[in-house]
Amino acid sequence: MRFGPVAVDEALGGVVAHAVRRPGLLLKKGSVIGLEEIAALKAAGLATVTVAMAEPGDIGEDEAAGRIAAAVAGEGLRIDPPFTGRANLFAAEAGVLVVDRAGIDRINRIDEAITLATLPAFAAVEAGEMVATVKIIPYAVAGDRVEEALAAGPLVRVAPFVRRRVAIVSTLLPGLADKVVEKTLRVTADRLAPAGAAIVGERRVPHEAAALADAIAVSAEEADLVLVFGASAIADRRDVIPAALEAAGGRVDHLGMPVDPGNLLMIGARGTVPVIGAPGCARSPKENGFDWVLMRLLAGLPVTKQDVTGMGVGGLLMEIVSRPQPREGDAAVPP
Repeated sequence: MRFGPVAVDEALGGVVAHAVRRPGLLLKKGSVIGLEEIAALKAAGLATVTVAMAEPGDIGEDEAAGRIAAAVAGEGLRIDPPFTGRANLFAAEAGVLVVDRAGIDRINRIDEAITLATLPAFAAVEAGEMVATVKIIPYAVAGDRVEEALAAGPLVRVAPFVRRRVAIVSTLLPGLADKVVEKTLRVTADRLAPAGAAIVGERRVPHEAAALADAIAVSAEEADLVLVFGASAIADRRDVIPAALEAAGGRVDHLGMPVDPGNLLMIGARGTVPVIGAPGCARSPKENGFDWVLMRLLAGLPVTKQDVTGMGVGGLLMEIVSRPQPREGDAAVPP
């Protein structure tokens, strides 16, 4: 693509790069210059005009953006018609955004004229929410660069929420008020609602491995996902909640996560049903590491030890004031 000032007589077919304003004349940025525009420019006394001129093999910004968007879009997405060199991708249904970061990086490094941006990987999205955008920077881009981008194939998709039935088991100790458990149920129901999921079973048992094991076993038979809210935080793999899951015939895949709030989370399964030992911060409606794992599981995505241990960068979240143990003790708080 050529760009710069040209003689008005040579501007036919060019795209106006900067708005032209003169008495009785307005050519907006992006306008295509035809014979009428050339006559108007001459009448206004202009000898040159700054335009973008496509060269052989170039593809216009809208066509390039639309073709690239169609190529990178996977399942669960729709694409709006491109405009001003931009094509937006939207979630066709609620779910979790899955992206191929390496592939997206490769596209963004093909040519500075081509850009592709997305929401963060594994973001929970609603139907109709914009999740990605392709933007062509100049008015046209070399066709071979576009073809290189098209070869990348689908890089963005929405994994729809598929786990709808959630069972909750709360363990009890003296001093844990009923209102704490009731609030936890309300907060959790609100968390599940955007995913179309609901609580189908709720049990309360003493904070003992044997009683909890029985509750987990029964819950896993009636639900797609089991959440365990302990009266006491998990301190070790041999603690009550991990021990109960193993006694119920399940397995502990990972304990702890590099996300704060959310450090004391346990993830495991009984058969094909995931089981989460929720951290204390999961009782709060504010975002925490529990949300990151919960949404992926509701979308049927695996959450492995590798996945959890890769959450550290960006894993320091806003402090939840109501936490029983804030990050900073009294000694660290200035007077």
